[in-house]
Amino acid sequence: MAIDFLLPDLGEGIHEAEILNVMIKEGDSVKEDQPILEVETDKAVVEIPCPYTGTIEKVHVKAGQNVTVGSVMVSFNVDGEKASAPSAQAASTPATAPAQKEMAKAGHAGNGNGNSSVATKTMEQPTQLIPIGSPVPCTPATRKLARELGVDIRLVRGSGPANRVTHEDVKGFAGGGNVGAILPHSRQELTAGGGCNMGVSIAAQAASLQAKYGSDENKSTGAGQALVAHPVVLPDFSKFGTIERIPLKSIRKKTAQSMAQSWSHIPHVTTMDEADVTELNALLAKHEAAAKKEGGRLTLTVFALKAVASGLKKFPQFNASLDEASSEIIFKHYCNIGVAVATERGLIVPVIRDVDKKSVIELSVELAQISEKTRAGKVEIDRLQGGTFTLTNIGAIGGTNMVPMINFPEAAILGMARAALKPVVKNGNIEPGLILPLALSFDHRIADGAEAAYFVQHIVKRLSEPFTFLLEA
Repeated sequence: MAIDFLLPDLGEGIHEAEILNVMIKEGDSVKEDQPILEVETDKAVVEIPCPYTGTIEKVHVKAGQNVTVGSVMVSFNVDGEKASAPSAQAASTPATAPAQKEMAKAGHAGNGNGNSSVATKTMEQPTQLIPIGSPVPCTPATRKLARELGVDIRLVRGSGPANRVTHEDVKGFAGGGNVGAILPHSRQELTAGGGCNMGVSIAAQAASLQAKYGSDENKSTGAGQALVAHPVVLPDFSKFGTIERIPLKSIRKKTAQSMAQSWSHIPHVTTMDEADVTELNALLAKHEAAAKKEGGRLTLTVFALKAVASGLKKFPQFNASLDEASSEIIFKHYCNIGVAVATERGLIVPVIRDVDKKSVIELSVELAQISEKTRAGKVEIDRLQGGTFTLTNIGAIGGTNMVPMINFPEAAILGMARAALKPVVKNGNIEPGLILPLALSFDHRIADGAEAAYFVQHIVKRLSEPFTFLLEA
């Protein structure tokens, strides 16, 4: 029998994909990391690399076919020899307990810095071995690094989305620890660990948030109730004329699911305001050449990202999520902001990580690059995950304002419309000003209207008076 290659887990929340292109055929000789399939998920177009060097014995899929995670895609004859195919159960079953214990010991022995807390965490989360025949979720570059360092990548515990193995995981394993894969398990570790600086120490801020939103003693034990409507049976429209039915799939299907989930779970409230960006717009024109030299583009969106990150430090309730099952508010001590990008396939929201830690030029370059990748359908899956807040801008299209819908499970989203010249009163005189409409939709279970108004005013002040950014530096 041949070694069967199954459709791997492509990321958080992705269960199926459509085959766009089959790049190999039966009898072809292939090498490890060679692209063999191109699939379209509900988030992006992804190339799947070959996990083996050998010969294609059978191709089980064809272009246009929908497949689910775990489906058999291709059968390989590795190095010209037949091999027993691992069962689906073996491919998804963790390593045995003795092997896990040995790996935990190895991680403990490799940690020679005397940090007992790190060793303890490694023991608490033993390495999951990847069985032979089951592909390791990682990029070709990471797989190449593992070969160069002499690391068996199947033994490395992944710390990325969906247990994806990263460069740092491989380097950590090569150093004897694989510390990069350790995740915090307790509230104490979360409040004492790293993350973006929210203006005060995380431990102190956690204490203040605990005092404001409640403690374990008064926490409700009731789980949240889902408010999902049942599908409605539609009338027979064909009685009135010709109709056409087209399957809802890919980005449009994911958008429909996400919007229904957001609307049914989150009580939306929207507050609106305006920012006079006349001064900021002049600065953009003045320093545009400097950004272009670095490969970026200075826009209002770039400065809005910095303004939002600044506001999230002061108003962390908009950088949170509500856990309905446990009746807890999850405050995130990092600033990963998603930016909605309109594409031919639908609206996609790539995430820019650690916005608060990056300069305006760095953000302009990253925003330009990630927007181009997203429109081309080549954005990486992990760049579509981990967002804590979303920014959407319809200014390039038009519109006087908007009421954006929250990107579940986040707590808020800021919408920007087209900036337009309007008469404004300055020093008792009527003068033209470039006015940018803003709309913040937020989860009313987590934040109140007054807090939302203050949060938007914070953003307005930053955009209206660019010098205020320097006061925070």
